[in-house]
Amino acid sequence: MTTSRRLADRKVEKFEKNITKRGFVPETTAKKGKDYPVGPVLLGFFVFVVIGSSLFQIIRTATSGGMA
Repeated sequence: MTTSRRLADRKVEKFEKNITKRGFVPETTAKKGKDYPVGPVLLGFFVFVVIGSSLFQIIRTATSGGMA
């Protein structure tokens, strides 16, 4: 058996081992879906700023007489 043939057989064994492992994901790496990327305080502040600025714009437009 030549060296290249032995290396080829070794690679085939390695790849066949990987094929049997395909699809098995451990529980720790899978995301649970319960965590938010931002905290509740930051989310509340963002909502406050967005809704507050839109209300402020509506009131300002109404008091200035429409489209100005």
